[in-house]
Amino acid sequence: MDYSEDQNYQSDDDYNNTDYELIGPCSHQNNQSVEQVVGPYVHSIICILGFVGNSLVIVTYAFYKRTKSMTDVYLLNVAVADLLLVASLPLIVYNELSAWSMGPVACKLLRGSYSVNLYSGMLLLACISTDRYIAIVQARRSFRLRSLSYSRLICAVVWAAAFLLSVPTFYFYNWYEPTHSIDAFMEEDEANRTAGPPQYVCEFQFLDNTTAWRTKVAVPGTQLAVGFFLPLLVMVFCYSAIIATLLRARNFQRHKAVRVVLAVVVVFVVCHLPYNLTLFYDTTTMFQLHSCEESDLLQTAKTVTQTVAYLHCCLNPVLYAFVGVKFRNHFRKIFLDLWCLGKRHIAPRRFSRVTSKIYVSTQRSVDRSSENGSSFTM
Repeated sequence: MDYSEDQNYQSDDDYNNTDYELIGPCSHQNNQSVEQVVGPYVHSIICILGFVGNSLVIVTYAFYKRTKSMTDVYLLNVAVADLLLVASLPLIVYNELSAWSMGPVACKLLRGSYSVNLYSGMLLLACISTDRYIAIVQARRSFRLRSLSYSRLICAVVWAAAFLLSVPTFYFYNWYEPTHSIDAFMEEDEANRTAGPPQYVCEFQFLDNTTAWRTKVAVPGTQLAVGFFLPLLVMVFCYSAIIATLLRARNFQRHKAVRVVLAVVVVFVVCHLPYNLTLFYDTTTMFQLHSCEESDLLQTAKTVTQTVAYLHCCLNPVLYAFVGVKFRNHFRKIFLDLWCLGKRHIAPRRFSRVTSKIYVSTQRSVDRSSENGSSFTM
């Protein structure tokens, strides 16, 4: 959240003079240089990888694997949330690099949907952790607690909670033309407006200072509490108990399962901890006076760490879906079907019988391996 209050303030000695030197908002040149690289290039790679990975998860569940367990329902909803997140990211980045040209409705919808998908994705990761805890640690109770009806109800509650948490974003984000409140810059602003089309932004807009203060603290504070610390605490508790249970089990696959658990926690912390620490520092020092150099450094840190946090959308399909043996077998079916379909189009008469036999045999082998396979993702 970039606001115009980050300005270069004069020292007390300067105010003792009779002439006051007014300085405009900080330019944040270093942050703009980083955004010119991160925005069009790094974010494009993240969007492509996240779109492909999460789309494959959704296609697999839609055509090859029915949602038979609570974990399947959670994984499908996580893929939907991540897919919507990476789909809205290019539009937001494009409009941040230039003036917002999509109008007020798109401003509210994109910003609001981004917040909804962020909260829902993080809360669903906490649900997956709880589901795995019940399946492994509380195995005797898992049959009663892990049902499709419960999972669908929990997912509905998660999406409703994410929407309610995003109501301030929907309400306070507006499409407007920013203006300086200093009278000395009015003539220069008028000249700039007449020189070209008006430059609109999609940012928070408030009618009074009290609402601005409360919202600027409440929105990032809620994101920190619900969107990071709550899932982190749930994951640490659940996966610690899971690791202790797996280490006591006499299973040759326990070491692999422990590595998967550690990878899930480490990737989550590495991706989200830097940005949330930066956001926490920005929130606690929001109403303190900063120099332009400090403000520029903080904005650059937020840009870089937020990009690292976006990487988690690309890694979720690998960590939660593709690691499982059963899911990999269904995923392999997609390529087998595509290969058979391509062979039929290339040489339909010559290879029709051969490819059909190969497809049937491979499909049976995959089905048998999927029935016998087991993994930590269950």
